[in-house]
Amino acid sequence: MKTPLRAAKAMEFLTSGYHQNVDEILNAAIFEEDYDEMVIVKEIEFYSLCEHHILPFWGKCHVGYLPRNQIIGLSKIPRIVDMFSRRLQVQERLTREIAEALETALDPRGVAVVMEGQHLCMMARGVEKQAPRMTTNVMRGAFREDSSTRAEFLRCVQIS
Repeated sequence: MKTPLRAAKAMEFLTSGYHQNVDEILNAAIFEEDYDEMVIVKEIEFYSLCEHHILPFWGKCHVGYLPRNQIIGLSKIPRIVDMFSRRLQVQERLTREIAEALETALDPRGVAVVMEGQHLCMMARGVEKQAPRMTTNVMRGAFREDSSTRAEFLRCVQIS
């Protein structure tokens, strides 16, 4: 009897990222710090909806940045991942949006985002394959320009 209401509430939650913005999430949690080594937050789980089929996709997100005298509060990176994930998405855009948000907020020397996802639209319909994972990445600044920096990041998140 209440299924339509529950479905509407679920859809409202799964698309709640449209009602959030990066500034609200950051809430001034950017701090001056004399630290210039790589910062990595890995294995951030994400859940999203494919904008083409309105079916779920999910997986892990790995984020790294090279500070330029500014660091971000640890919980803010997963919150940014959640905000962009809770929109109708394609994994490629989701990866880019996370990288761009961190690049804009921190002005770091580099940003790297790798996402590994499983897509129900491929698993339950269409080609019906269970094992494939989609991997997308965005490398900016030093992660794009310096192969040793990129390799260090990928080694730390165990992506080959």
